[in-house]
Amino acid sequence: MGSTSGAAKQDRPAAEGARPARRRLSVDRRREELMAAALELFSTRDAEDVSIDDVASAAGASRALVYHYFGGKQELYVAALKSAAAQLEARLRPPEGGRPLDDLAGGLTRYFDFVEEHAAGFAALLKGGPANRSGEIGEIVDSVRHRLFRLIMKQMRVDEPGPALRITLRSWIASVETAGLDWLEHRDIERPALERMLVDQMVALLGVAAAHDPQVEQLLEGLVREHAP
Repeated sequence: MGSTSGAAKQDRPAAEGARPARRRLSVDRRREELMAAALELFSTRDAEDVSIDDVASAAGASRALVYHYFGGKQELYVAALKSAAAQLEARLRPPEGGRPLDDLAGGLTRYFDFVEEHAAGFAALLKGGPANRSGEIGEIVDSVRHRLFRLIMKQMRVDEPGPALRITLRSWIASVETAGLDWLEHRDIERPALERMLVDQMVALLGVAAAHDPQVEQLLEGLVREHAP
């Protein structure tokens, strides 16, 4: 009995020592973990329904630590969305010198790489937040759309779009965002097929606009000529 009790006492510190201790992380790494936990929550629930305690629990941190790094939920939400936006914009930087539709297809592949690898960040960026998306949060989302808009114009070698082309490109960007969210929800179409469909959709939209605007007609003729066998 005595030897068994002694063994138990000896084993107890070892068992307790086996518990995972809170890791010592750098400031940047801890912030990243808190933002990743927040994005995961914001991607599935309205920001108003997510508490600091929820984020702290998901990140394995204390409530006080979240407040220490971010000051409050709004500051955390904005920082998390900015992080997701910066990562997506970095993916969209295109190589130079390709044919416009090839560059567009490559940009879509990089875009959906981000959608697949950072699903929570993408969903939170486009779905999260209050119904009124004005202010800083709206500016974050709009900055991504503006970046994508400018990249597409650069790929198509357009300096200044007229109204018809501007509306066409902005409509297509909205379609790409919707396709990304739908694909994350259902995943019932292969990514390459979806990306090809979106390129074809761009050409189809340009075809409709070309019937109403000479600038778009000239652009579309150039695209078709470059991709002719």
